[in-house]
Amino acid sequence: MSIAQAKRFTLAEYHRLGELGFFHEDDHIELINGEIIEMASKRTAHETCLRNLLRELPKIVGDRATLQSQAPIALPPNSEPEPDFAILQNRDDNYLSGHPQPADVLLVMEVADSSLAYDQDVKIPLYAKGGITDYWIFNLFDNYLEVYSEPYQDNQGRYGYSNKRIFLSDEIITFPCFSDLSLDLAKVFPPKLNF
Repeated sequence: MSIAQAKRFTLAEYHRLGELGFFHEDDHIELINGEIIEMASKRTAHETCLRNLLRELPKIVGDRATLQSQAPIALPPNSEPEPDFAILQNRDDNYLSGHPQPADVLLVMEVADSSLAYDQDVKIPLYAKGGITDYWIFNLFDNYLEVYSEPYQDNQGRYGYSNKRIFLSDEIITFPCFSDLSLDLAKVFPPKLNF
């Protein structure tokens, strides 16, 4: 007796489904390890943190890099996450010819409340395997920033980051891609609310 197995999609198949109108413009989905994942709805603290980042990041990064929000990053062969923010190398065509690839990505940022376990357990190995060198999680449960760097693969083929640092919500952090630029986390984290 054979066991049914879920269909896993490649990036090309996922894009073709979009071209065929399989998805609606309002669908909040992303392709993760070949699976089409519906993203969780965002709570008010999550949205407030996003708005704060949207206010602060453009002022800090300016023209030195390209900033994108909730837009795809291609991680071949079968993932296309849409992180809350990504800082990318500038490109002449502003990525018109295709979604950013890992070599284009300077920093990925996720804001996490209800998605915290997913951002830690699924996204950490996904981004590390994809070669994303720096990954930040704005952890709204614990009210601190988790900073991951130095991706690795262990002897069992698992991926992760060998360096994890915690920055409290009242600290200032320097960007790994621009050592002369920093972010005041007090301007980003909303006041702590009970979840």
